Amino acid sequence: MAPFSLGGCALWPVEDLLSKMRKELLHKYLNDQCTSEELKEVIAWVKSKEWSGTAEQELYSEWKNTDGVVSSQNANERFNRLLDKIHHNINIEHASFVRKMQRKKVLNRITQVAAIAMLPMLAFLLYTFSRHNFEISSLVAMQNDTLEIIAPIGSKTNFVLSDGSQVFLNNGSKLRYPLRFMDNKRDIFLSGEAYFVVAHDEKRPFRVKTRNLNITALGTEFNVFAYPDEISTEATLVEGKVAVEKVLKSGETQFIGEMEPNEQISYNRITDKVYSHHGDIDKYIAWREGKLIFKNESIEEIAHRLSRWYNVDIELTDKRVKQFTYTATFIDETLPQVLELLQIATPISYTIHPRKELPDGTFIKQKVTIGFNERK
Repeated sequence: MAPFSLGGCALWPVEDLLSKMRKELLHKYLNDQCTSEELKEVIAWVKSKEWSGTAEQELYSEWKNTDGVVSSQNANERFNRLLDKIHHNINIEHASFVRKMQRKKVLNRITQVAAIAMLPMLAFLLYTFSRHNFEISSLVAMQNDTLEIIAPIGSKTNFVLSDGSQVFLNNGSKLRYPLRFMDNKRDIFLSGEAYFVVAHDEKRPFRVKTRNLNITALGTEFNVFAYPDEISTEATLVEGKVAVEKVLKSGETQFIGEMEPNEQISYNRITDKVYSHHGDIDKYIAWREGKLIFKNESIEEIAHRLSRWYNVDIELTDKRVKQFTYTATFIDETLPQVLELLQIATPISYTIHPRKELPDGTFIKQKVTIGFNERK
């Protein structure tokens, strides 16, 4: 039977999908009885254009009612296990490809690797392609049963975990997580900054582990700022509820409290103190939309944020510039454009110094100096 069109997408009738992945094949896959060829058939079908979220729902309904495949009592859990297993094998296939490319040194001497880190959670596949429709620049590494996604300096990445949770990873950040979450928990490890839209699952709490703070949720949206070279680790809650723990030097954790929407908790590792702030949180989460928001911030604070945003070193050469504060929103501006606007607003001057090449052919981070403009 030929496919029919819905909204410009070709969809195969469920009967045809079921003929491609027979009921017996589902049963064998769930019970780890597939041959290598049958496993390839499962993965190829899921990754093909024939798949859609609607088709999955209909397939699930048909599968749940199929005698001999699964009892109705455990249908949801068993079907989620099936999706996790398929996702697990897709990740293995992708990580294997990455390792093979590295062995062949196809990307020899290239410092940034553009990989398609599209980790498809089946229930959100159609949504991801229709809403985001872009390639994700990231590095993918695999060790044992753990994946590590890296957003290189100057790039951001967006992907979906096997449980349906969405992750937005900011530049210079790393996220490490298991290929398949355990039955009673969903633990991931973050170094850097990420925004999470967590899929609700009461039986499996979602926990983000960082060096100084652990943040646990069931289903919610929140941002975590945890770069290893920063003094502060921050958790910002957008929706829902999360619990926050401080990680002690012994490795044990100490409960801090539960957060409310529009609240930020910040831990300062120098003073070993925790601070809480309620109010406008836009500037802490605007990065995923490519926005830099400053609200009555000193030039010292702005220089610090610009340094990470543009991967440069910024030095203030005159103490007089520290008196200036700024409120502004920048969207996709270059560093020279941002500095020029700051210069128009206040009597400052700036110099962007050329990059210096090292003997080994690499370059040190670009330096920017900001001083006081005597002529204004």
